[in-house]
Amino acid sequence: MQKPNYIPLIMLLVIAVLAILPQFMAVPTQVVTEGINSGDTAWMLIATALVLLMTPGLAYFYGGMVNNKNVISTMLQSFIAMGVISLVWVVCGFSLAFGDSIGGFIGNPLTFFMFNGVVDGKPWSLAPTIPLVLFAFFQLKFAVITPALVTGSMAERINFRSYVLFMILFCIFVYAPLAHMTWHPKGLLFNGFGLDFGTGVLDFAGGTVVHMSAGWAALAGALYLKRRRAHVESAVAPPANIPFVLLGTGLLWFGWFGFNAGSAVGASPLAAIALATTNTAAAAAGLAWVLFDAAKGKKVSALGFCIGAVVGLVAITPAAGFVTVPTAIFIGTVAAITSNYLAHLRSKSKLDDTLDVFPCHGVGGMVGMVMTGIFASKGINAAVTVEGLAFGETGLFIQHMIALVVVSAFAFVMSYVVLKITDTILPLRVSEEDEKQGLDVSQHDEFLIEA
Repeated sequence: MQKPNYIPLIMLLVIAVLAILPQFMAVPTQVVTEGINSGDTAWMLIATALVLLMTPGLAYFYGGMVNNKNVISTMLQSFIAMGVISLVWVVCGFSLAFGDSIGGFIGNPLTFFMFNGVVDGKPWSLAPTIPLVLFAFFQLKFAVITPALVTGSMAERINFRSYVLFMILFCIFVYAPLAHMTWHPKGLLFNGFGLDFGTGVLDFAGGTVVHMSAGWAALAGALYLKRRRAHVESAVAPPANIPFVLLGTGLLWFGWFGFNAGSAVGASPLAAIALATTNTAAAAAGLAWVLFDAAKGKKVSALGFCIGAVVGLVAITPAAGFVTVPTAIFIGTVAAITSNYLAHLRSKSKLDDTLDVFPCHGVGGMVGMVMTGIFASKGINAAVTVEGLAFGETGLFIQHMIALVVVSAFAFVMSYVVLKITDTILPLRVSEEDEKQGLDVSQHDEFLIEA
């Protein structure tokens, strides 16, 4: 039996008591309705639900790819994020990401502490036609899936309790600052670091904030936790359940329409364009992955198509509302071939990124950021003040290259620091015996199938 630990329960009880204090429990006297559009609100309610569905989709996607001793533990790491990050977001996460700006780097944690002023607050300045509470919960779903993405690189060897602590610290110290810098009107990236290029960094739906941050954190995690015993001995077991991967891909693809089209924050032509580019990039990338495999003499595989499609979804995310539909074919194809090649190189190295999170999500996000700097067009989105390199302008592209370096360094270094802090408090890696037994049993006393 595991040694009792009362601290997490005590922390939850403290939050629960805070929630019923008069200043937080007070019923709003009047909810803002002026300027709220019922059509936009209805679409964003649906989009928010779609984005949440992506996290169970990710659970199936990752759960099908690990060995059969770690399916439940891997899937639970995604599901638990829906619980943990939801509470962190209400307490202070939304404030840190979208609260009053502190130097363009982070939000004031007291701005919306315990969601104070969210239900009856004025709509967010860049989403003026939907309630603030809806915008806050739409953004929550992005915060939920980001640390869940990281788990794929550390699968089959991470202590569950340590992962929960890492997830909280990652949300506060990595995700929230990046969200603030990128999407807050006073954010450093949003305003182009104050450099005179006539534009800031463009990230329509989270290529920088979600996928690059998760990718670099995944690389940091793989390096910090080091190799699995099976990886050292070249005895890695095959994926436990390919149909799970197929199901997860379908849920992710479906939910991604909320992820990208929802980032138009309204039922508009821009949302329709984002939906179209999203589907097109995923289709092109799935095909590009398996065709690139075939060109190397491999058979077309279900796993290959699924991974390729997800890479396409990742790559189009920052560009979805800035580029044309045909351009999405190019973006998906380039991203899939690039990630496929780098995943192959990774497999020949000593880096044990269990599910290739960095080659797929990290690199896919970076490819998308570069492509946005090349192909972003005013004709698609009036928010583009300086067009991409393909249209003869250089300012946006230069900004994106600077941001690529800055975000990569920040996400990797801060994630490594968070891993170190977590490991100091709770050991991150399970024992060799637990790893051999499998995390389903050693961490949760649960079985996928009876032996």
